[in-house]
Amino acid sequence: MVRSVIGGLLGGLAMYIIGFIFWGTPLSALALSRAGDQESANLQAALAQGLNASGTGVYIIPDPATAQGTILYGRGPIAQVFYNSSGFPVTDGAALIGGLILALVVGVLIALALRFALADFGSRMRVTILFSIAAVLWLHIGQPVFNHAPWGYFLYLAFSDFLALAAAGLIAAKLMERKVGPDATTMH
Repeated sequence: MVRSVIGGLLGGLAMYIIGFIFWGTPLSALALSRAGDQESANLQAALAQGLNASGTGVYIIPDPATAQGTILYGRGPIAQVFYNSSGFPVTDGAALIGGLILALVVGVLIALALRFALADFGSRMRVTILFSIAAVLWLHIGQPVFNHAPWGYFLYLAFSDFLALAAAGLIAAKLMERKVGPDATTMH
């Protein structure tokens, strides 16, 4: 059990590092569209004016819940806005610490699932890869399929999360592997 927890913690650390590489470095520019300074200021002012009364949340603009909104939605342009009415630092230390804790918890959960469900490294490896693919297909690729979200962003997100999940599972699976006896078989 100790090897599983250690494997999960190391796997979670790997998830965190992979996430940083994809999202905390200039590499993230591959996934993100940019607006110029003036366009950004104009959009920020419009957001503050139009959404501050409602506050922080996720908005579909225009809102298709009304007849007029449905017509406007069909004409476009449309947006899904993740809105936060207050600012925060670009590199938020609290978010980095919270993200590390989350990654460690997820890594341990992955390791425990692999330990309790499967007995050998080969099975754990196959299940890790298949569940990682299934998770990113449903959670990320589903967005452009169902919601017409931008493919580039979600392909990048899916690839980064696949690598992170697979790394966490493979590291945990490898650390759970125990060699015993002369034939070096794996024990659960």
